[in-house]
Amino acid sequence: MISVKKRLFVLAIVLLFIIAGFWGWRWLQRKHAPSDTITLYGNVDIRQVQLAFNDSERIDKLLVDEGGAVHAGQLVAQLVQQHFLDAAAQKQSTVAVQQQVVARLLAGNRPEEIAQARADVAAAQADVEAAQANVTNAELLYRRQQTLAQQQYVSLQIRDDAQRSYLAEQASLAAKRQALAAKQQVLQLAVIGPRKEDIVAAQATLAADKATLALAQKELADTQLYSPSDGVIQDRILEPGDMATPQTPVFTLALDNPVWVRAYLPEPEMGKVVLGMQAWIESDSFPGQRFRGWIGYISPVSEFTPKNVETAQLRSQLVYRVRVFACNPDHRLRMGMPATVVIPLSKNPPHAIDAHPCGAN
Repeated sequence: MISVKKRLFVLAIVLLFIIAGFWGWRWLQRKHAPSDTITLYGNVDIRQVQLAFNDSERIDKLLVDEGGAVHAGQLVAQLVQQHFLDAAAQKQSTVAVQQQVVARLLAGNRPEEIAQARADVAAAQADVEAAQANVTNAELLYRRQQTLAQQQYVSLQIRDDAQRSYLAEQASLAAKRQALAAKQQVLQLAVIGPRKEDIVAAQATLAADKATLALAQKELADTQLYSPSDGVIQDRILEPGDMATPQTPVFTLALDNPVWVRAYLPEPEMGKVVLGMQAWIESDSFPGQRFRGWIGYISPVSEFTPKNVETAQLRSQLVYRVRVFACNPDHRLRMGMPATVVIPLSKNPPHAIDAHPCGAN
């Protein structure tokens, strides 16, 4: 006969086996059941901008320090400006002078100038008429003296003098006619106005002067350095009095909102993730807090898991590099900070979303 104690002991053993089998079955079910989240591991990354002047000159003043937050369009530094101010003023004067030249050509000659040219033509015409009368008189005198010389009433010397006077009057008439023609041409040009070619050339010169002025004004504007976007001054490289050049940065600007976590997606999970999916970012520096993020980039090329990535998958598995963007308005997420990315699958849309602006829910 088996005692009651032995029966109870055997019954307890059987119950333990049944319970262990039940929980083992539940564990296997959970292990093979599809998960509703994907967990990735990576590090926070940010973009950096090297802020430099577009010209060479000594730095006059720096308006921000390391660690200072700046906004897009904020003035952060300035060069010594006197040289650029003088150059811009000189080019402005050149443009003003050429504008007057073009205006004078377009306006043409003044009425007073045309009236003066008409008066000159009238005076020259009177001179021609007087010279013509002198030629006629000299010719008559020469013909008379020639006849008298043939009849030996006057000497040949008198005849020759009359001939020379006649020829001189003819030469004077020719000169006065040429002067009249020249003054008539001046009057005609005064009435017509400047040549179109001269106007076009003057306008082209004015355009070139304006372009030179615009370049000088651009160089003057480049003496002031502005922040291209919101961020934090990471490094202050130069100081007032240093010679700045386009090749030498003055500041290093960290674009830390949004930031992203550089993580690696295992190949079996590739089909579950699309661009724009919502994600949550967790960090050991802020236990119990989550930062809202979204999938902003998935590499089109697979690779092997880098050695410095902490992941539960085997390192020999193929992965795809992803960027999980996150809003960082308080600048709490810092570059290089280890982070855990949790991607919920059940509440995410099955299609890509173009953008998640920071601050949207």
